[in-house]
Amino acid sequence: MRIARIAQPDGLAFAEIRGDGDDLTAVEIADDPFANPTFTGRSWPLADVRLLAPFLPPKIVAIGRNYAEHAAEMGNEVPAEPLMFLKPNTAVIGPNAEIKLPAVSERVDFEGELAVVVGVGGRDIPASRARQSVLGYTIANDVTARDLQKTDGQWTRAKGFDTFCPLGPWVETSFDPSDVAIRTEVDGVVKQDSRTSLLIHDIPALIEYISSVMTLRPLDVILTGTPAGVGPLTAGQTVSVTVEGLGTLTNAVSAR
Repeated sequence: MRIARIAQPDGLAFAEIRGDGDDLTAVEIADDPFANPTFTGRSWPLADVRLLAPFLPPKIVAIGRNYAEHAAEMGNEVPAEPLMFLKPNTAVIGPNAEIKLPAVSERVDFEGELAVVVGVGGRDIPASRARQSVLGYTIANDVTARDLQKTDGQWTRAKGFDTFCPLGPWVETSFDPSDVAIRTEVDGVVKQDSRTSLLIHDIPALIEYISSVMTLRPLDVILTGTPAGVGPLTAGQTVSVTVEGLGTLTNAVSAR
């Protein structure tokens, strides 16, 4: 099931996205979309509504250097344990919203990622039960002010600007993330091209590790790391992250 949040003619709504290819329909959900949804009977062609971020996560837990080639391109060793940091939920924007480049940074990079949406959550979740705590998956762009990341010595400012966490286009609840293609394009030019099977720490291991530190709540988001090929964004460009089987998350870039 593909769960989206949309702006429709009468306001905001959750919807199931049905169909294939360009023939997609948003079918309005009447109640909690993440429990046992029922439907209002209303629907719209997807082209007639606007996709928003699927939801506002309570927290965003991100993982750094989780692809060996990305660690190498940044001149870093592969960490023995997951390298964990947080992004504020105020950084979240949805599909087609603008990534705003802050004047204080001279280099802002894209980082296309597979994102995990927590369902049941909990604390001290063993890897053997990790998938039972997952609601679904979506796509993220862990936008990063690279120069500030280097000068600050920690990553909060570099990762935390408003608009620095595009999410979407929807949450897919029936999805196998173990070996799918992940690709980032800037103005139609492929910049990142990898597969999730190359994750150093897989999703069950990440859930076990994170939940040993902090309780995972329903709708928390885990960013699983970015492949090699990260690079700068400039105002006027468009960046798209595609995960095979999930769809494409596209955002324009402008000056803040």
